[in-house]
Amino acid sequence: MKNIIAPYLPSPLRKRVAPDWEPKPVVAVVRLSGTIGPSQPLRGGLNLAAVAAPLEAAFSMRNVKAVALLINSPGGSPVQSSLIYKRIRALAEEKSVPVYAFAEDVAASGGYMIACAADEIYADESSIVGSIGVVSAGFGFTGLIEKLGVERRVHTAGESKAMLDPFQPEREEDVRRLEALQLDVHENFKKLVRGARGERLKADDPAIFSGEFWAGQGAVERGLIDGLGDVRSKMRSLFGENVKLRLVSPRTPWWRPGGGIASSRFGGLSEGFGAGFASQIGEGLIAAAERRSLWSRFGL
Repeated sequence: MKNIIAPYLPSPLRKRVAPDWEPKPVVAVVRLSGTIGPSQPLRGGLNLAAVAAPLEAAFSMRNVKAVALLINSPGGSPVQSSLIYKRIRALAEEKSVPVYAFAEDVAASGGYMIACAADEIYADESSIVGSIGVVSAGFGFTGLIEKLGVERRVHTAGESKAMLDPFQPEREEDVRRLEALQLDVHENFKKLVRGARGERLKADDPAIFSGEFWAGQGAVERGLIDGLGDVRSKMRSLFGENVKLRLVSPRTPWWRPGGGIASSRFGGLSEGFGAGFASQIGEGLIAAAERRSLWSRFGL
């Protein structure tokens, strides 16, 4: 439609409504950082509930040309990894918006699964990428409780209900069941990677699905990623020097450090939260040790 207003405006205003004017391209940036799993007291987890709103906001942003994912995760829950992957793909197809993933320190295991939701994956030369496998780890306390004189009492309806109880001796048949379960999860992981990477993946390399991981260049050579680079440089090369990178961050709950209310308000652990909150601290400490072990596996 012909612009019938611009000819009657002063020159500066005429430029503002010129029909050939276009807004600057926008790239929404979503940071996905941390171990993947349920939230813990005083510390969030990377899961679908935490990232659903930021992802929706990113794909719905006005004038958005692409969504960039900044991934820094050693993995964790395969279910939450899969749910986040599926949500990203669903939004990308619904909104017809391309997705680019950028590995930071590490995009391994479930972190790499999430990266596979992108149309293209990039990393730094020193990023750790890969670890396509499944692991189950725990502790056995049978010797400890014997020394302490503690008697373990477990009553079940169902012979496998107490399978792999850490306070009972490990049974060979229970281990076989666990290994069969891990094989199923591993096959799903491999199928997802093959589907996402397609012919770019050097699938004839058996190490790719062994749980091994590589630095940036090694990941490029195996087709796990598309190249080396950072989000700012890559987005400028694709959308021009004037591209705007807009970070979309999840809202931090007020009760976590950095939230809406200073953490000094806590007072005692039970104050304002009840005994239930304080009782979770022990579980939180164990979860923190597990998170630490996940990062340590990659030298971080």
